[in-house]
Amino acid sequence: MPGTVKSLTVNYNPAANEQNTFTNGDIVSGEVTLQVAKDCKIDSLLIQFKGKANVEWTERHGQITVVYHAKDKYFSIKHYFVGDKDNGDDETLNNQIGKTYSNVAAPGCHVYPFTFQIPFQDMPSTFKGSVGKIVYSLKTKLSRSMRIPDIDSTDINFVTADINSDPGLMTPQHESKDKKLKFFASGTVAMDVNLEKTGFFQGEGLKVLACIENNSSRAVKPKYCVYRKHSFFAEGNRKVCTKDLFKEVGEPISPSANKDVIQVLPIPLDVEPSILNCSIIKAEYRLRVYLDIKYALDPKIKFPIVILPAAQVPAVMAPPPAASDFGFEPFGSANPPAWGIVPPQPPAAPQPSAPQPSDPPPAYGAYGMYPPLMDFGNKYQ
Repeated sequence: MPGTVKSLTVNYNPAANEQNTFTNGDIVSGEVTLQVAKDCKIDSLLIQFKGKANVEWTERHGQITVVYHAKDKYFSIKHYFVGDKDNGDDETLNNQIGKTYSNVAAPGCHVYPFTFQIPFQDMPSTFKGSVGKIVYSLKTKLSRSMRIPDIDSTDINFVTADINSDPGLMTPQHESKDKKLKFFASGTVAMDVNLEKTGFFQGEGLKVLACIENNSSRAVKPKYCVYRKHSFFAEGNRKVCTKDLFKEVGEPISPSANKDVIQVLPIPLDVEPSILNCSIIKAEYRLRVYLDIKYALDPKIKFPIVILPAAQVPAVMAPPPAASDFGFEPFGSANPPAWGIVPPQPPAAPQPSAPQPSDPPPAYGAYGMYPPLMDFGNKYQ
């Protein structure tokens, strides 16, 4: 025999961007749809919008299994269509003509529209890892007397606003490394590596500039790897998961030769943004540049990088700079330009006496950067 409630669903209207992402202050609207086969008496019908982070994993210590768990709650907002069994801070919604919804739903389909605004507060982007996740969800719940509640939920994709507000994201990076070869080879190798900045958008090219001196008896080959590092924290413990994401291999450099190398690593659009503002989850990235030398320990350099959401890239894009535009002199510009982004232009003045300069890049506020890496072996430090 079919039940009274045929279905209960919650749906939201897509965001006004191709990525279907929401950020701080955005409006999330949608509707709850209830289909009933016969008269249905409702104790309460609500829609809840909430954001939270959760981590949980287990470890074996001898014969004992220990569960580590932690959670962060960012916000929770409830609206009631029918009934209000919680505190008075929860809002009771009216229908489109300003009247309260009936607590008896007649046979057929009933639609309950809702609207929420995402809070203006510091919250991490949506994330899903091996033992933890950050979720922003809409959940509807129908309660009836002497019945198990009917529940449906859906998640939205939230992206932190102004994640690129840290001046450190535009800071150039530079490291050098040299090595003397002892076994099965002789001489020295050295590399001087530069990145023009620290923060890169999804889909952007990560350009690496290196000056390599091969004063040895063996050919060397520059290699590049971007890897991620997920850290989960609970009850004073940490669980770390790493994964190499993408690699590139440069052309070999002959013995007793010096070469300036430019390598561009395209960052995939589906690489998740960095998570740096959550107390129990961190999603970090590193670029590893190393020289592959046969029968020798490879010298390597590591750089922290921050992946920014592609949704923050303006619609107007400039073509990528030519390789000849980049030299190997030290990176000392106080305000290096953001690659691939056209700065806003001021209105043209009538008959200007000289070309007008572009507006300066936007100001950058404070934003937490990488915590020190600890206890994770030499490869991923």
